[in-house]
Amino acid sequence: MTTFDEREQAFEAKFAHDEEMQFKARARRNKLLGLWAAELLGKSGLAADDYARSIVAADLEEAGHEDVVRKLTGDLGIQASEEQIRRKLLELMPQAQAEILREAG
Repeated sequence: MTTFDEREQAFEAKFAHDEEMQFKARARRNKLLGLWAAELLGKSGLAADDYARSIVAADLEEAGHEDVVRKLTGDLGIQASEEQIRRKLLELMPQAQAEILREAG
């Protein structure tokens, strides 16, 4: 194997790892977002965990996070505006990334 091939394989492996970490971070962010929304809805314990899982699953419907925003906007009604949901989405991403990195290390 040439040096070029080895470098190409290393780059591809790093890319795959980075994509996996981003996927996990988005899923974690959605779980945290779901727990936040569950609290607003008065859910706790298993009901809150189930709701958070439904938010994670909602993100798999289409690319991007619009499916999550749409579900939460519908579920929360007047308890949180679309703008608040989008702000919380952005706020929770660094926390989710940090948690995933901590677990991977």
